[in-house]
Amino acid sequence: MPHIKTTLYLKIAFILLLSTLISCNKVKTADLIVTNAIIWTGNENQKTAQAMAIDADTIVAIGTIEEINKYKGKKTKIVDAYGRFITPGFIDSHVHLLQGGNSLLSVELRDAKTPEEFAKRIGDYAKTLQAGEWILEGNWDHTLWGGTLPTKEWIDKYTPDNPVVVYRLDGHMVFANSAAMKIAGIDKNTADVKDGVIVRDNGGNPTGIFKTNAMPLIVDKIPELTRKQKEAALSAAMKYFAANGVTSVHDLDSLSSYKTAKRFKKKGDLTLRIYSSRPLDKWIELANADLKNNKWLKRGLLKGFVDGSLGSHTAAFIDNYSDNVGDKGFLITNPATLSEWITSADQANLNITVHAIGDRAVQSILSVYEKIIKKTGTKDRRFRVEHAQHIVASDIPKFAELGMIASMQPYHAIDDGRWAEKVIGAQRMKTTYAFKSLLDANTNVSFGSDWPVAPGSALLGIYAATTRRTLDGKNPNGWNPEQKITVEQALTAYTKSGAYASFDEKTKGTLEVGKLADFIILSQDITKIDPVKIKEVYVVKTYVGGKKVYDRSKKKNY
Repeated sequence: MPHIKTTLYLKIAFILLLSTLISCNKVKTADLIVTNAIIWTGNENQKTAQAMAIDADTIVAIGTIEEINKYKGKKTKIVDAYGRFITPGFIDSHVHLLQGGNSLLSVELRDAKTPEEFAKRIGDYAKTLQAGEWILEGNWDHTLWGGTLPTKEWIDKYTPDNPVVVYRLDGHMVFANSAAMKIAGIDKNTADVKDGVIVRDNGGNPTGIFKTNAMPLIVDKIPELTRKQKEAALSAAMKYFAANGVTSVHDLDSLSSYKTAKRFKKKGDLTLRIYSSRPLDKWIELANADLKNNKWLKRGLLKGFVDGSLGSHTAAFIDNYSDNVGDKGFLITNPATLSEWITSADQANLNITVHAIGDRAVQSILSVYEKIIKKTGTKDRRFRVEHAQHIVASDIPKFAELGMIASMQPYHAIDDGRWAEKVIGAQRMKTTYAFKSLLDANTNVSFGSDWPVAPGSALLGIYAATTRRTLDGKNPNGWNPEQKITVEQALTAYTKSGAYASFDEKTKGTLEVGKLADFIILSQDITKIDPVKIKEVYVVKTYVGGKKVYDRSKKKNY
């Protein structure tokens, strides 16, 4: 009898051991499998794949179709990519979220080609509003009609009951009508502003144009958007970015966009990951805040300014503007003040990015950063230079030497390239939007759009960076073609580098096991076609955390 019991126990033990081994070798079934694809992973250790398995919001396997089929279960949803190209979701490292969303709901002036068209669009839009409602955003470009700045007389007759404050597309100049200036108490007796410009007529009367530090005179009088308006703006922005394959943004807008996004997150309605910033001079607010960051919403970034923009002649240069002797632009913020703010914020372990466009501005912020690093020691700061548009050649190596991130917007190159040579001359053009020179110097370059200043399309940004064909069609071989980069370099700048710039490289930016399932399906493999044709490529589907947030396809089973 003891022998029989022993044999029985051994059999039971063997069965349990066998069950355990089978269980250990059994692959957990995935919630979603994406298969039959050309996947550009962005991961140097596994550059391409055919399929991937996703559990909840995370990639659990990526490889060949055969390898990933092991993760298929009865409840697994299968997405057949039909041989199309997949990349990590685009990360736009520079947007103005609520401003951009609100611009989608307001008058569109970006492509108005004449003063008459400009005025008519504002007048037509005013007819849709109630008396007293403000007309905002706009994003006009006076270079399209020869460079004459608009004056209040252009639109006053169309907008007697509606205040107008519309931005030039670079965001460093606004145009206001008489109704808005009356509300703001601005007239010929209004004093000039240091480091700002109130454009006046021969009689000293404001024409309606306000530049850089003069802008708050009028902008600060605009009523804050209502909660309903903010939510409408964010909703419009999320849909817009989903359609463009953008799954994460670095939002350089305002505190109100973060609060609005937080409400969306609480309701489960957020479809865009947001890295939110605050003005650099408000650093103490973030230093004292409880930064409860998560996969969707993150804070800790501060944005400062050194100068203005090229189009408004407020970017700071070492030498004169080529079209205006004696004008070198100016610094908006004193370097000593910047240094004080950045040092304090850095000691609070906050992240800093500073807007610098002219070569003097870039040189100034590099100097500030360098002095802080030497004084306080090295650590993983990831200081950023926002825009970094015009750089003297000797400053290019300093980006990598100091560990700087160049946060750049390639679409600006094909826009500014239409007229920039008249403003800065042929010599300075050579290191303007110097994508290749910076990458060759081992600089970490992240790309963004500056939306709504430029379209929030990463595909157009990649097209711009790889072709440098200006919008006027006059540079078919590229404006400063020696600064063109490859498609893969541009893809990296819109994915992996964007994640690095927000300290998120461990969770997103590439498609690999353990990272978030943020990815897009494109109509063509952009690494295989002529870069000139990239602007014809479109986003078929966008997934954020394994959930579809955009679908252009007409096939129900796609």
